[in-house]
Amino acid sequence: MTLSPWPLILLGRQHPGVPVAVLSESRRVLYACPEAGAAGVQPGMRDVAALSRCPDLHAEVITAPSAVAAWAELLETLYGRYSDRVEGQVPGTVFVKISAPAARELAAALNAPVGLADSLEVAHLAALRARPGEVREVGSAEKAFLALTTTAHLEVIGLTPVHIEGLAFLGVCGLADLMKWSAAQREAFLGVDVGKRVNRFLKGERTKMIQKYIPGRVIGARMDLDAPLNEPAEAEVVLGELLPPILAELRGRAAAYLTVQADTLGGQLTATRKLKGSPDPAGLVRIAGLALSDTGALPLGVEALTIQLSGTRQPGRMVGLWASLAELEVTKDVLDRFPEALVKVQWLDPYAYVTDARYQWVDWLTGMVRPCAMTPRQHWKPALTRTQAHQKAVERTLAFFEGVSP
Repeated sequence: MTLSPWPLILLGRQHPGVPVAVLSESRRVLYACPEAGAAGVQPGMRDVAALSRCPDLHAEVITAPSAVAAWAELLETLYGRYSDRVEGQVPGTVFVKISAPAARELAAALNAPVGLADSLEVAHLAALRARPGEVREVGSAEKAFLALTTTAHLEVIGLTPVHIEGLAFLGVCGLADLMKWSAAQREAFLGVDVGKRVNRFLKGERTKMIQKYIPGRVIGARMDLDAPLNEPAEAEVVLGELLPPILAELRGRAAAYLTVQADTLGGQLTATRKLKGSPDPAGLVRIAGLALSDTGALPLGVEALTIQLSGTRQPGRMVGLWASLAELEVTKDVLDRFPEALVKVQWLDPYAYVTDARYQWVDWLTGMVRPCAMTPRQHWKPALTRTQAHQKAVERTLAFFEGVSP
């Protein structure tokens, strides 16, 4: 995903709906949004000149510490909501290991161009060619996609602006023209280091592994044991003592991952489990116990135990999917035209073993029981009366002598 230049993107999110420009310490324009550029604001202008061109312009100095802090917060959000493999060493470009539906959700949420591919370099090139809020997916036609790459995007594979300017002077329009050169020609023009990197890329060498993200905000607790811990029951007691202070420090926030570190004679063993939703303390103890069993540290004897929660965020809560359905005008219109169109569920016993004893469907307006296609069906057959049983036996006897199945 590309969010470059990051200071301009950050300022635009802080002041939506107005043209923005990022200033340097000397009050000169560093970056300007497309709206400001269309009004005549150019990089290098003084702030007074930029405001004379665009009176509605919001120009501000974005300091490096504030930009880095906002970038770290974005990485924490991606780590907590989407994946534990997040890499964003350079502010403005982030790599996340997610699926195609999650990529579309991320692009829509941040209104950012997203590229989806099997390697980091191709995904970056796809993101550079995507529009804001769009996902550009590169599948089997990777070779054709790379052939359309322009020289302006070749910084992804290691070229510097000086190299790009030299290629433009020679009339090289994109990667397709660079593919026609020999490996020796590329190394001679671009330099040995950059030329070898480009040659390896053209031969199919890609970076496909995203390193695990190391969260900056971690809430944890540690306990040193007097005697080595070997029994799961004892471990459950220790985990139950470690979790309450961690939950108190969360202050209602939710965590994305739970990590258990066990110190043994053979070294430190670690296991991580992803948390779904906001489990209760008993559920966290159970998940921590499963993570501890994943480490395989109990047979070795645990001398110290550490629990960490990472990827903290404020949980989103929904009262109900159709919480205000009864107040919608469209509901009234439907019921006026089709009085029997809507039904609602009435719970009888949510813990009942038999389905038809758990709930029943009632009419939306009257509240009377109304069987429908979704009504639970009885899986048992009522017992026959004595007369019915006798009649059934007579029918089976007659069918036997007549050779006809009853």
